[in-house]
Amino acid sequence: MQAPSQPRMPHLLWLLFALSCTFGLHAFNLHYWISIAFAGLAIWRYLIEKYQWPYPPLWLRLPMTILGGVAVLGTYGSLFGRDASVALFAVMIALKLLETRNARDYIVMIMLGYFLTINTLLFSQAMWVSFAILLPIMALTACLIAVSHPNATLPWATQAKLSGKLLLQSVPIMLVLFVLFPRIPGPIWGIPHDAYKGMTGLSDSMEFGTISDLSLSSKIAFRAEFQSAIPDNSALYWRGPVLWHQEGRRWRMTSDTLPLKQESLEVFGSRVDYTITLEPHNKNWLLLLDMPIALPADAYAKHDLQILTKQPVRTRIRYAGQAHPQYKLGQTLGERERTLALQLLEDENPKTLQLAAQWRKDLAAPLDIVNAALRMFREQEFIYTLAPPRLGENPVDDFLFNIRRGFCEHYASSFVYLMRAAGVPARIVTGYQGGEINPNGNYLIVRQSDAHAWAEVWLKDKGWVRVDPTSAVAPNRIEYGISNSVSDANLLPILARQDYPILKKLYLNWDAINNGWNQWVLGYDEQKQLQLLKKLLGEKIAWGDIGLLLMSVLIGLMLVISYLLLRNKTIILDPLRKTYQQFLSKLGKIGLVKANHEGAIEFGERAAQRLPEQVSEIEAISRLYSDLQYASLDKTDNRHQTALQLLKQLVKNFKIN
Repeated sequence: MQAPSQPRMPHLLWLLFALSCTFGLHAFNLHYWISIAFAGLAIWRYLIEKYQWPYPPLWLRLPMTILGGVAVLGTYGSLFGRDASVALFAVMIALKLLETRNARDYIVMIMLGYFLTINTLLFSQAMWVSFAILLPIMALTACLIAVSHPNATLPWATQAKLSGKLLLQSVPIMLVLFVLFPRIPGPIWGIPHDAYKGMTGLSDSMEFGTISDLSLSSKIAFRAEFQSAIPDNSALYWRGPVLWHQEGRRWRMTSDTLPLKQESLEVFGSRVDYTITLEPHNKNWLLLLDMPIALPADAYAKHDLQILTKQPVRTRIRYAGQAHPQYKLGQTLGERERTLALQLLEDENPKTLQLAAQWRKDLAAPLDIVNAALRMFREQEFIYTLAPPRLGENPVDDFLFNIRRGFCEHYASSFVYLMRAAGVPARIVTGYQGGEINPNGNYLIVRQSDAHAWAEVWLKDKGWVRVDPTSAVAPNRIEYGISNSVSDANLLPILARQDYPILKKLYLNWDAINNGWNQWVLGYDEQKQLQLLKKLLGEKIAWGDIGLLLMSVLIGLMLVISYLLLRNKTIILDPLRKTYQQFLSKLGKIGLVKANHEGAIEFGERAAQRLPEQVSEIEAISRLYSDLQYASLDKTDNRHQTALQLLKQLVKNFKIN
């Protein structure tokens, strides 16, 4: 076989196009200067090829390489971790363009390009990203075909077509590997911790402004599918971190080392069954509907029924939940728990302490104190807003008696402070409230903008009772969701707003498709694999059986593909020979077969004797093919391409009478 010839401008254009697509996918993952640097180096390499400029010498390339590494170090503060490593790799690939000359260099660049393209999935595995990477992969494969071809003269359309065919031929093998390759619990290798820094979600503490900042995000927190009818929005309280300790303006969870008694739970009424697909948030808690009665696998409940996992949630997970909207939690309150639920910093907020003392004196029952606080929020001029003013040194006093403008964390923390000051045990619960129904799949979309904070107070004979002070100020927030209750921000993506019904419908359709992608592609884990294979092969399947099945199916597929490719003839890549082969195929139908020792002219003369009425057509085709086959013209020359198009037209019009 003839060795691949020296790469030419078309090969460089394929390579630059493929790398441009890859760097485009990384544009939002890496610092902007990396994309600018690649663009500059790519233009420089193009000009070298076009005008035959000299390649930059080693004494120039070496400092540029060192400068690139120093720039990455200065930008990311390290050369390790996901972001820094991929950035350094991208910079080195861009610099490698300046010394890419021969076929070997091109093949190295193509392999590096494949690797950089796949690294896109370290940042996002969304469906559009998974399909978008097919473009640079196809372009890199086309470049590999061009560089490896003996004559290096294939038209770009032929290269693209062959690349597409190769990728299509790999689809059956890819599907078999996806379905049958054994899934193992957990990742095969570790991912640097900076890969999780972009994740958003609830914090393990709360202070004024934290949830309102989170509520400005339209990112999806989780999706929930219900086995029966979706409950009313007012019943959708998704329980997350439970906050007991007050530290100035901040509230935080109890320590795991603090020995606290597990709270009893009594449920009654109907049960709600649902399944949650939780987006990664890099924290240890799960979101479950109040009040959870069953725990997902590898999860445990704290004393206050906050559900945690042993490891932070760093990948999308799916788990089933069961809840009872009617319940009685913690009917008895131990002394240690009571002390925690009444803990208060009494050296601040004197007006609030005075108001609470007055309530405690005038009102006999704790429930009356609760109602007094709710009545104050309901009847006085309190405003629910995402943009409250800053609070002073005594934040609760300032909020209750001065500004009276705040978000859910303002109302929840002030309410709990009031309750504790009045002697009513109370705590804060953070999580999400409500959600948007997607009718295309009948599931609930819960966004970060649905983040919420409410209170729980402990009442004798009732236990811990949920009290949401926000509902007293903005009942629409609880009944209809966050986007219908604040006028100072639109928290939904523009495509999901009611103002654009057609766009909203398209958006919800897309989300339903994306949800299916998450469930059946990204969520295809070892449990789903075993369930599928048990349905196909029986309940007693073992991992060894899966491996044997995988090998058998792969061998069978390879045999089928090989047969389909080789059953008729050798694949002809050259468009000239392919066109002439079509001419020979037409003659072969009447028994005229070209012998191996015959030339095109000689065989044409024999065919003309058999078909005297088509002598001129046969001679024209045979002579034109012979001239093109043995001409010294470059096959990218315009004259060669014009003659080839004429030959194609003659062969297409040739019909045996």
